[in-house]
Amino acid sequence: MPGCCEQEARFEGLSVDYRRRLWIVILLNATMFVVEMTAGHLASSQALQADALDFAGDALTYGISLAVIGASVRARTNAALVKGISLLLMGLWVFGSTVHRVFYVGVPTAEIMGAVGFLALLTNLASVGLLLRYRQGDANVRSVWLCSRNDAIGNLAVMAAALGVWGTATGWPDLIVAAIMAGLFLSSAFLIVRQALAERRDMLGHTRGQG
Repeated sequence: MPGCCEQEARFEGLSVDYRRRLWIVILLNATMFVVEMTAGHLASSQALQADALDFAGDALTYGISLAVIGASVRARTNAALVKGISLLLMGLWVFGSTVHRVFYVGVPTAEIMGAVGFLALLTNLASVGLLLRYRQGDANVRSVWLCSRNDAIGNLAVMAAALGVWGTATGWPDLIVAAIMAGLFLSSAFLIVRQALAERRDMLGHTRGQG
């Protein structure tokens, strides 16, 4: 079937170097969750809190990725499905809380948003750099790369929101960016779930072919 050779050649995360890099990325994400959630509350920023939740979700899903390295194809695709569904739930939460905040619009502290957003960007660029060589892998490995890439994009969006809040003296830029981030989460969830389901179908087809 078309794509079978590509499927077999995909990196599955078995190297010691990949494990080491993933541990570093997990620690970076867990640390930034605490920093950014605290700053989000202090600055009353929905975008910062959404980004902080993203860091927490990434640390958790990276841990799942680490746990299933070397496991069966079924276990890895199930892990990718869990991560895709978690991204879906995260996107829905951010979207729902953003809609709720529309009725309670305040003015976030732009200086905190900008400074913490920049720190988060540096953290995620470091993560992207660590994982760049492993961006083409199975659904489990690819989901890790997508999460880190999306985080870097989200950090730029938070910094843009900070500039918008500072320039307009309103909270609307913060809410708009939070809504955009929700859409990014949902898009990534679709990509991860689609690839995981495709790999599961390939696995079932291969099993039936052997039977």
